[in-house]
Amino acid sequence: MNPIILIPARMASTRLPGKPMADIHRRPMIVHVLEAARAAGIGPVAVACDAPEIESAIRAAGGTAVLVAEDLPSGTDRIERALALIDPAGAHDVVVNLQGDLPALPPALLRAVLTPLADPAVDIATLVAPVVSAEEAAAPSVVKCACAFPPGGSVAPALYFSRGCIPFGEGPLWHHIGLYAFRRAALARFVALPASPLENREKLEQLRALEAGMRIAVARVDHAPFGVDTPADLARARAVLHPGLPAQRPGLTA
Repeated sequence: MNPIILIPARMASTRLPGKPMADIHRRPMIVHVLEAARAAGIGPVAVACDAPEIESAIRAAGGTAVLVAEDLPSGTDRIERALALIDPAGAHDVVVNLQGDLPALPPALLRAVLTPLADPAVDIATLVAPVVSAEEAAAPSVVKCACAFPPGGSVAPALYFSRGCIPFGEGPLWHHIGLYAFRRAALARFVALPASPLENREKLEQLRALEAGMRIAVARVDHAPFGVDTPADLARARAVLHPGLPAQRPGLTA
């Protein structure tokens, strides 16, 4: 594999306007995400952004940024467009889609998300962590994955994703982490597909891939990192992150 990490970032956010440029210890949040991605050491990193101020911040931090259209429907579409601009020759065969609102992401999770791609039949890899409370299980904002790990195993097929509490019955529940590793051909196929019925119903774009017969597999990690969507989340990120240091919390079971 020859991965590249692409981070979609846009200024339009209804709950936290200008989110990528939100200050965390005198640096924009998007720079903290960039540094976590670099620390993973799995390949080059670039930010796909929609605003010159994000581009300038990334370049000031010594990173690579590419401006893409503001009207693309999703972050996945942004990274596909940026990939074509950054790597037109197709040198990178795996594309990691890292959300730009995860400043406390442990770099180890970026290495973990590649694990399911050891199976050549897997099109898209992602992560899950155990659901740890009834409140987490019931929250529609927490996406759950129906999957079952073999004894002693850390990788499993993803059968379905839902905002509801699935699957029914006794046993562990799995919190989906929105970090993806696409095979390059799978990314191209995915963005060319129309939105699917279940995707529209659940408001989860990964269901488009499952409905099209694409194979998604998950790797199991210990903890789900928190994202920054609100001013309260931003305050939490400022408390968690130490000035000048990327996140280095444990995150793996395997």
